[in-house]
Amino acid sequence: MSIRVLIVEDEALIRWSLRQKFEERGYRVTEAETGRAALEALDAGLFDFIMLDYKLPDMTGLDVLRKLRESDTDTVVIMMTAFSSIESAVEAIKLSAYDYLPKPFEMERLLLVVDKALETTKLRREVRELRQNLKGEFGTDTIIGSDHSMTRIMEVVDQVARTGVSTVLLRGETGTGKDLVARVIHQKSDRAGRPFVNITCTALSETLLESELFGHERGAFTDAKAQKKGLLEVADGGTVFLDEIGDMPAALQAKLLRFLEERKFRRVGGTRELTVDVRVIAATNRDIEQAINEGRFRRDLLYRLNVVTILLPPLRARGDDLRLLAQAFVQRFTREFKKNITAISPRALEKLYSYPWPGNVRELRNVLERAALLCTGTELGPNDILLGQAQHATWDWDFEHVTLPPQGFDFRKLGRLERNLLTQALERTGGNQSHAARLLHLTRDRLRYRLQKHGLL
Repeated sequence: MSIRVLIVEDEALIRWSLRQKFEERGYRVTEAETGRAALEALDAGLFDFIMLDYKLPDMTGLDVLRKLRESDTDTVVIMMTAFSSIESAVEAIKLSAYDYLPKPFEMERLLLVVDKALETTKLRREVRELRQNLKGEFGTDTIIGSDHSMTRIMEVVDQVARTGVSTVLLRGETGTGKDLVARVIHQKSDRAGRPFVNITCTALSETLLESELFGHERGAFTDAKAQKKGLLEVADGGTVFLDEIGDMPAALQAKLLRFLEERKFRRVGGTRELTVDVRVIAATNRDIEQAINEGRFRRDLLYRLNVVTILLPPLRARGDDLRLLAQAFVQRFTREFKKNITAISPRALEKLYSYPWPGNVRELRNVLERAALLCTGTELGPNDILLGQAQHATWDWDFEHVTLPPQGFDFRKLGRLERNLLTQALERTGGNQSHAARLLHLTRDRLRYRLQKHGLL
């Protein structure tokens, strides 16, 4: 698509010279001789950037810019003027003018400014589109369910997102959607424009997990060759999601408790206290009370996390939500795989309802992803759906009869095998790491660790 530019200038010669230069570059040019004509052009279409003269016959360029900013905060504006002053330049910058060029200007310098302005326009629109996509993907309506328990959960999610609750605990069986609820809370809150960072507490050793959370100073341990910010610093103003917190090492539980109480921490090997503003959302599928009785989890940490607790029900307790989720997943994978599946057959639904779903919504999603991929018709039938151990019946390892290879076997080949499997998973999923992780039955953090190990990231 060609670039659209609006030239707002009352001098015909300047408009002509700018038009000539821009059209040489293949831009689509619109001209406006007055402020009123400029505003009419802006009402009629979208422009990638605007060349705006300060002094116009009927109003100033700043007047035009003010009107533009009432409805459009992204379009890049380059001001031109032969009557420059500090006051007008400051006012233009306050109104988010990209640059302020005095006349006469060198054409080469102008084109350099234009190139940078176009890059800024592209980035702004990408950010806006990404935010809109995130809002659509992680809005409350993506927590699919009509069961009364899910309706109540959606109400609580809305309340938590709107308020300043700084700590939330999500509880439920594995696969019930705790990570999705965490993202929805973040995206519906005033923190949505800030980072959302996710760390699985079982994915790393105690030392690495502490470094990931709190960061470290140079020389804090053997491989600490440079200072590193932790996820708490990276997420300042946003949200930290601590998944599987029930398995967090005891020593780290004490440090996390101190942070939750004071919102202060020190990097590993550091002496300076740092303060950040983050919402902490923790999640677990463990019986925390039993872990407390067994001495594996701190009671005071549970009290501190338990400001707001959301208990997610298992899929088997959600009634007709199974059908709604199944339809939503099939529609999503139909688009993703470019299939023509229009329905789930009644017998296929019966098969889904007869299964207990120990892996809950995550397992349902994986089953239907595979079913949609293999389905050759327009209706998903019972034969497309493999449940439980049947999912793995077509390909498996015989672990019971593995023998050592001959002496001299190059065990580096196992590394190459792992690398090859990672590459295939990424190719099959179009580079989508979350999908690749599910395909390999890994967490996303464990997948990223292996990708880094093999130089694939």
